[in-house]
Amino acid sequence: MTTDARPLPAAMVLAAGLNTRLRPLTDELPKPLAWLGDRPLIDAILASLARAGFIRAVANTHHLASAYDGAWRGRQPLEVALVHEPSILGTGGGLANAASLLGPGDVLVWNADIWAELDVPALLEAHALGASVATLVTGPRRGPKLGTLGLDASGRVARVRAFDRGGEVESADYAGIAVLGEPLRARLPAPGCLVGDGLIPALEDGDAVATFALPSAFHDLGTLELYLEANLAWLSKRRLDAYVAPTAEVAPGVTLRRAIVASSARVVGAGALSDVVVSILRRILTSLAFDTTTA
Repeated sequence: MTTDARPLPAAMVLAAGLNTRLRPLTDELPKPLAWLGDRPLIDAILASLARAGFIRAVANTHHLASAYDGAWRGRQPLEVALVHEPSILGTGGGLANAASLLGPGDVLVWNADIWAELDVPALLEAHALGASVATLVTGPRRGPKLGTLGLDASGRVARVRAFDRGGEVESADYAGIAVLGEPLRARLPAPGCLVGDGLIPALEDGDAVATFALPSAFHDLGTLELYLEANLAWLSKRRLDAYVAPTAEVAPGVTLRRAIVASSARVVGAGALSDVVVSILRRILTSLAFDTTTA
């Protein structure tokens, strides 16, 4: 909970998408179910929300939606309401389409292909005190014009895409996580874009959009290279050289370095395996390796 026990907003994980950039992994599972560290990415996001006090979240689905079955929901630390989109509605449209499940008021929205070590209660507190229609989570601050968002001296958004009202003193990259107020949500059409159809029109009308900086980089799991990078960062953050899930098996003759072996995967033979994530797809051992050596 937030420090003064304000009610928590609704929460939505944007999990619908075509998932084309993470192939071949996403030929067999939706990107949010790709393994990150010690669990699938969306499971990690939901666990982060549960630690902050959330007891329910909404998630939209599109690609391989049947993967989010009852067993998947049953292992989550909170209730998950699913909204299927036969046709993708976009980041704004997904929120608009789920309005009846989200209810009135603020919504914490988290893109399901983004991992960040986020202090959720601190974000909610900052938004509550910020008097803005939205608070966007960003990576660490950088010099002017370098990031996707330009920020003024108060840390509010001064530039995004083609919108630029001037006064930029620093910049940052949007992390795909935000708290949205009800007035901003009311602008969102279905289908529609959160930035193009919501944030930019609000800024053009003079509304304030605040930002909340992460202490370290966030990770977009959009490509195989970025996916590996995120998993290696997960290991580094925890000062681990390797992680093997409790239900995974690694042969005694195998040495792991900067490697993650996901649930139920098996590594057999002998030699060294490095800079790799190993997972099971269609009961076949599949490894996404970029610098793998074997003896």
